[in-house]
Amino acid sequence: MRNILCIALNLLLWSAVPLAAADHPNVVLVITDDQGYGDLSCHGNPILKTPKIDALYQDSVRLADYHVAPTCSPTRGALLTGHWTNRTGVWHTILGRSLLKENQITMGQVFKDAGYATGMFGKWHLGDNYPFRPEDRGYTEVLRHGGGGVGQISDVWDNAYFGGSYFHNSKLKQVDGFCTDVFFDAARQFIKTQKTAGRPFLAYISTNAPHSPMHAPPESSAPYQQLPVDLANFFGMIGNIDDNVGRLRAFLIDEGLADNTIFIFTTDNGTALGEIVHNAGMRGKKGSEYDGGHRVPFFIHWPAGGLTGGRDVKPITAHVDILPTLIDLCRISPTESVQFDGRSLKPLFSGQASDWPDRILVTDSQRVKDPIKWKQTAVMTSRWRLINGQELYDVSTDPKQQQNIVSQHPEVVATLTKFYDAWWAELEPSFHEDAAIYLGHPAENPTSLTSHDWITSGSTPWNQNDARRALAGAENTGYWNVKIFEDGDYEFRLRRWPDPVDVALDAPLPPGAPVPGGTAFRVTPGKAVPIVHSTIEVGGQRAETKVDPGAKDVIFRLPLKAGLTRLSARFQTAKGQEIGAYYAYVKKVSLPEKTTP
Repeated sequence: MRNILCIALNLLLWSAVPLAAADHPNVVLVITDDQGYGDLSCHGNPILKTPKIDALYQDSVRLADYHVAPTCSPTRGALLTGHWTNRTGVWHTILGRSLLKENQITMGQVFKDAGYATGMFGKWHLGDNYPFRPEDRGYTEVLRHGGGGVGQISDVWDNAYFGGSYFHNSKLKQVDGFCTDVFFDAARQFIKTQKTAGRPFLAYISTNAPHSPMHAPPESSAPYQQLPVDLANFFGMIGNIDDNVGRLRAFLIDEGLADNTIFIFTTDNGTALGEIVHNAGMRGKKGSEYDGGHRVPFFIHWPAGGLTGGRDVKPITAHVDILPTLIDLCRISPTESVQFDGRSLKPLFSGQASDWPDRILVTDSQRVKDPIKWKQTAVMTSRWRLINGQELYDVSTDPKQQQNIVSQHPEVVATLTKFYDAWWAELEPSFHEDAAIYLGHPAENPTSLTSHDWITSGSTPWNQNDARRALAGAENTGYWNVKIFEDGDYEFRLRRWPDPVDVALDAPLPPGAPVPGGTAFRVTPGKAVPIVHSTIEVGGQRAETKVDPGAKDVIFRLPLKAGLTRLSARFQTAKGQEIGAYYAYVKKVSLPEKTTP
C-alpha cells in the first residue's frame, strides 16, 4: 500500500542541488480559514467581490478538483507534512487531537534544513506547547494567535479581531489593527528582511479569517450591509483578505521578487456560511463528507517556472500533494527519509503526465476522541465519490451528488472499498499513539496548559466564552496527556482565569468591550463559581486541598519521574459540582540530587 501511495525520498533526490538564493524560488502560501470554493467571485459568487484573487486566478495554474479535510486542523496537518490527516494524529480541532505528532516533519522544517528562511504568520492550530509550536517545527519567524482562532481559550485573554497581543517567537507582542492586516504586514516585513539578506524564503500566511466569530473592518463589510450581520462580516473578512492578497502581490512586484516566487492561494475546508448565497453547485459545507465540505480553491502562480496563463489541472489532487510538489519545484529534499502519502504534481503542471494514474484519495471528518471507521468518509477518484461506504456518486454527470447509484456499480464500490479497507488497516495502529505535551522541558518551562487540549469523550471548553460561562460537569472536563521531561519536583498552579486576569477563582468577571460585527467571545460576563476544593492527579499521585474564598489560584508541588502520564486538575463546589481547571501553569522547580557512586 505504501509503495503505491507514497513517494520515496530517493525519487525526489534527483532534482536536489546545492542551495543558492538566485536558483531557488521563494514560496508564499496563503491559506484562509472556512472560505469555501464558492466564496470567490471568480467561482461565480453573485454578491461577493474578490477582484485581486480573481486576477491571481486568471493568471495561475488552478487545481480544479483539489480536496482537503472538512475542517481546519486536519487540513493543516496534512498540508504541512504530506501525510494523511489520520496519520499525523490531527483528526480533530480540540481534545488533544489537534497536536501534530512529534515524529511528523513539517514543510517549515524541510525548507529550513534546505537553507530557506521560514516564516509562519496567523493560525497554526497544531499545538500551543512544546514540541508542537511552529517555532519548534522549523519556522524561524513566527507571529501567531493561540488555539484555533483569535479569542479561543489558548489565545491571549480578551483578544478579539482588532488589536490585542499575539505570540511572536514564543513571546507576547502587542499589535494594532485588524488581525488579517497584522499577519500580512508581518509577512511583508519578513520577506523584505530575507531579500536584504539574499536568502530564499518560505512565508506561510494562514489567516484565522473568515472563521467565526464574524468580525470585519467596517469598510470591508460595508458593501454587504444588506445581508444579515454574520454573513456581511463573513464576506467583509474575505474582502479584506482579497485586499491583502493584492497588496502582497504588488509588494512582491515592487521588490523585484514576483517572477521567482511561487505564490499559492488556497483554503482549509468548505464554506462555513457562504453556501446560503453560492456553493458552486456542490452539496455540503464545512464538516461535510460531500464535496462542498472539502473541495476548495487552489491557485499556484510562478512566472519563472511557467506556472501562469490561467490553466486548469483536472485530475483529482489533495492536500497531501503540496509538500512533495514544492520540494520538487524548489529542488530541495527532506531532511529525513520521509515517504509521502501524496505525490508531486509537477508532471501535471508541465503537461508531461501522459501516464498519470487514476488515483484514489480519502478524506474524512472524524472530530471524535478516537477515529471511527467510515465516519463521514469520502473515497474519491476523479469520477467517483464513495460516501460512508453506502452511497456512490458519479461527479462527472452528477456534481451536486444527488443520485445515489451505489446499486448500479458494485464493481466500483468493491474497488473503492478494498482501497479504503487497506488504507484504514495501515493507519489504525497509530491512532492510539497520543501526542503528549512536555512538562519541564528547557524549551518551555513553565508550561501553560489550557482546556483546549483536554482529552475527553465529551466536549471541552475551547473558547473564552466557554470559560466565562463556566462550562462544567463530566462531559466538559478531561485530562492532558503529558510527558515529564525529567525527574524532579514540579509545581502545578491551577486557575479558573488565566494569569493576566487578577481576580479570584470564585469571582465573577465583567464583560469585555464589543468589536465591529458579530458578538465577540469576550462580551459574555464571567460567571461566579463558589469553588471550595481542588484535586490533582498526575504520575500515579493524587493530591487535594481546601480552597479559601478569594484565592486566585491553587498550588500543588509534587515529585515526578520522567515519562508519559496524564494530568487531571479540577475544582469542586460545596454542592459537589466539578469544574476543570481551564488553566494550569506547570513548572519544574528542582532536579533530584545526584548521588556520588
